[in-house]
Amino acid sequence: MGRSSSVPASRFARGSVTRTDETAGPEGTEAAGAELAARLKPGDVVLVSGELGAGKTTFVRGALRSLGVEGPVTSPTFVVGHMHDGRRGPLAHLDLYRLAGMAGEDPGLLDPFFADDTIAFVEWPEHAEDAWPAARVTARVRLAHAGGDDRRIMIDR
Repeated sequence: MGRSSSVPASRFARGSVTRTDETAGPEGTEAAGAELAARLKPGDVVLVSGELGAGKTTFVRGALRSLGVEGPVTSPTFVVGHMHDGRRGPLAHLDLYRLAGMAGEDPGLLDPFFADDTIAFVEWPEHAEDAWPAARVTARVRLAHAGGDDRRIMIDR
């Protein structure tokens, strides 16, 4: 997958770490998503941040593929979220880029995406920080451009 390092993440719960990987191309970014997905269980929520074009959807695509999604995995920017059937149950892929918080939204708008048996991936979580069950956040992923098709991926667990 690329170079990797782990360092303590003092701003998160005791015992959590920040892992940093550098990937070369979309295949490496998808592989990083698949690696994280292997440790997820129903009910987990993964927050995925980064600039436009940083590889958020590519990372989520790798995770969803490894969890059994065979159809297209595209960014749900214009519909807020997509539901998929996975080997271990339902999978949700949300993109909150177009939301400006949840204050003006239907309070139940995102409930189906966060069912207790659903593994959920949330792109652009900074756009609606109160939209998911905070206690279920398993990982926070940050992607950044690292030159060309290379990406730097930081995962707080």
